[in-house]
Amino acid sequence: MLRTKAIRKIFMTTLSMFIILTVFSLSTLTEENVLRTNLEIEDITGIVTDNIYLLSENGYLVRKSILLDSDDVKEKINKALTNMIQHDENKYSNKLIGPIPKGTVINDIICGDDLITVDFSKELLDVSVGHEKHMISAIVYTIMDIASVDGISIMIDGNVLKSYPNTGESLPSILDKSIGINKSYDITSRENVSKVVVYYLDNIEEELYYVPVTKYVNDSREKINIVVEELSSSYIYEENLMSFLNSKAQLLDYSLEDDVLFLNFNEYLFDSNDIILEEVLYCISYSAFDNYDISMVMFEVNGEEVNHVLKSELI
Repeated sequence: MLRTKAIRKIFMTTLSMFIILTVFSLSTLTEENVLRTNLEIEDITGIVTDNIYLLSENGYLVRKSILLDSDDVKEKINKALTNMIQHDENKYSNKLIGPIPKGTVINDIICGDDLITVDFSKELLDVSVGHEKHMISAIVYTIMDIASVDGISIMIDGNVLKSYPNTGESLPSILDKSIGINKSYDITSRENVSKVVVYYLDNIEEELYYVPVTKYVNDSREKINIVVEELSSSYIYEENLMSFLNSKAQLLDYSLEDDVLFLNFNEYLFDSNDIILEEVLYCISYSAFDNYDISMVMFEVNGEEVNHVLKSELI
């Protein structure tokens, strides 16, 4: 059962934590050269946003929050995908582009209880070889972040897309996040291969973006152990990605109770001001939510509860 102490903390601190974070964020608005995440901006404005995935100049799909201004799932998906289509004039930073080829039209969107089908025009097939896997991942991840469904079906002018447009590599008729994103392979054997999603950060024009990476590794340890080790490593496998988790931070133990993941760290989870950086909380939490079927991550330091993140607050 969920610990009674955790239950009290959730209900008593949610509002106060929101107020504190908002005030803190507002107080830093006047500082120069402050890196901000989309979630900080959302805290300041109070406006709820949704996620789309765009291509960075570093070759990664990054998560960007935008205001879709609709309560209708079909309309939100249409607006999200439309914002991911390339145009003659790039509406985003010069270092971010839409992963869907210019001229692509969304013919139809069919929303079922467990499946969402999107029918695109044939221009979707004009994607370059180097971007085709990014494009499919971006479509799937964007839709599944918006809608609670089991899968996505992609069609081209009424026909199911059965393979990647250029390489011909086969695609399942029903897609979900198991397809991976920003895939990285660090394997020496086909045996004991684990697939772990780790969220890093990328600094693009003084703004921080969350970058999910699906890592394939020969590592049989529990996924959360792999996540923490990756994020606390002094060496990040790509120089463009970063993590703010202290290299001395250690996951002492963990437990999964109902749909809550309890993570107990040593004191190096805190920064020099004895707080847990938002970027640390969210990189760990995003990673946990992508690897486990849970609704909350509870953070502890030496057995004392210090913070929590609800999945409903992030996605």
